[in-house]
Amino acid sequence: MRYTDALQLLIASTFAASLAPAAGRAQQLNPAQPLTFIVAFAPGGVADGIARIIGQKLGDRLGLRVVVENRAGAGGNLAAKIAASAEPDGHTILATTTAIAINETLYKNKGYETAELQAIAVAASTPEVLAVNPSTRTKTLRGFVEAFKDKSVTFASAGVGSGSYIAAEYFFRTQAPLKLVHVPFQGGAPAVNAAVGNHVDLLAISLPSVASQINQGALRGIAIAASARKPVVPDVPTYAESGYPEFIASSWVAFLTSAKVEKAIVRHLNKVIQEILMEPTIDDRLRGLGFEPLFNSSDAADALVRSEIRHWGEMVRAINSDLR
Repeated sequence: MRYTDALQLLIASTFAASLAPAAGRAQQLNPAQPLTFIVAFAPGGVADGIARIIGQKLGDRLGLRVVVENRAGAGGNLAAKIAASAEPDGHTILATTTAIAINETLYKNKGYETAELQAIAVAASTPEVLAVNPSTRTKTLRGFVEAFKDKSVTFASAGVGSGSYIAAEYFFRTQAPLKLVHVPFQGGAPAVNAAVGNHVDLLAISLPSVASQINQGALRGIAIAASARKPVVPDVPTYAESGYPEFIASSWVAFLTSAKVEKAIVRHLNKVIQEILMEPTIDDRLRGLGFEPLFNSSDAADALVRSEIRHWGEMVRAINSDLR
């Protein structure tokens, strides 16, 4: 499967444009009003962590107070609805993940229209990982498929709507057919714990949620859905190394705001975020967590989100997930 050619183009393109002088300046934001980050998930998660890292730096650079509000619910739809209906002055920013692209197809009624939002930036991406308990004899994805070809496979994920679940379900239905029994959890941490406790055969999760357990030997990574191995988990082979060169799957973290916010403000926010991502300490911190910083203009980021909506929609429909 060729996952998101647009993502690869995004990383390589429009960087210069993203740093070009923007027509909007910070004075278009009200210095007496805080920047409010509406995080689509609970505290401690991927979106929350990056929102706090970027949000504080953004506030410092713009001279604005930053407020982070975690509005978990409906797979990220609650936060998106709040951001879409907020005052379109640029002070309300949605921090979300690939979930916003998945939800377009997964949910029949999201409570908002995606057209009501526009992207400020897609800040970072991270690949999906398959991991097993070390007691499992197999050390490669190919070996795992061979070992379980005549068995049912229990696999844990952070939930039916998560990108990790959809990518894994799609892969095992279309690339390496196995009999899957999905064990969904409310978040990545309990899913990881289930694998560490050897309660499931397989874990499908994004890299930041499992990197430390792999490095500590609590879990064994058998495949990473990236074009090359990642320095944070150098011993985990790619899908290509197991004979599946077409499979690359990444999740991302993005910042969006109301579609009614002036483009000049959005472009200025984007410019400052790009500058923050270029800071060595921020770059090192993100990469240490398993993320790759992305540099893109607001227009390119918006185009990527729209492309991802189509791409994840194809996968959701292909695996016949129950639409909500």
